[in-house]
Amino acid sequence: MDVLGIIPARFASTRFPGKPLTDINGKTMIRRVYEQASASGLSEVIVATDDERIFAHVLDFGGKAVMTAEHHQSGTDRCFEAYKLHDNPYEYIINIQGDEPFIKPEQIDLVASCFNRPNTQLATLVKKITTEEELFNTNAPKVVLSNNGDALYFSRQAIPYCRNVPQDIWHKQHSYYKHIGIYGYRADILEQITQLPPSALELAESLEQLRWLENGYKITTALTEFETIGIDSPEDLEKVRGLFS
Repeated sequence: MDVLGIIPARFASTRFPGKPLTDINGKTMIRRVYEQASASGLSEVIVATDDERIFAHVLDFGGKAVMTAEHHQSGTDRCFEAYKLHDNPYEYIINIQGDEPFIKPEQIDLVASCFNRPNTQLATLVKKITTEEELFNTNAPKVVLSNNGDALYFSRQAIPYCRNVPQDIWHKQHSYYKHIGIYGYRADILEQITQLPPSALELAESLEQLRWLENGYKITTALTEFETIGIDSPEDLEKVRGLFS
């Protein structure tokens, strides 16, 4: 299976400007993500950026990059432009978050493997929630799954509500799953979802994947045991620097 990996990388960020180029123990964040992605089974990895500094840096360390427009509202939109600019018509695309230097190559391969299932349109990862803190953290979206592993709904709230059960043991009474933010797209589906206007559910929860569900698309999930650590602020960066050698 030929699969293209795309890492969207913006320089501008309200909470952390220049985040892709920040140093983490001798390597930039974007380089660490690129090297992790390149260690997977992807056919090719490219960085999609709107900034000449990021573009030049990726080329300097031997990576591949493409310049994309500044106006994109999401990484999905940036991925589609990068895909359109690419010479090779890949059938599948994996969107790898540019602020997760801990992403495991095995996780990327797991998302790609979802397309071995018939009729998979979109794919992502979920991880079982094991603590009350994680379950009620509104910054960690949860996923409700069907019996065959398709996503039924994403929410920042804990869903379902466990009636007559104390909240501190909900996670012991029911299997809750956290969303891991890596996406796989069939190329034709990627084109279709980038044409959709923002949906009511998406605007309510501020989760773009709800736009796809609300418009009838199916999102296949795979279960990962690995945690991912996104870096959204300088404070997050300081917490993880000690984890690298």
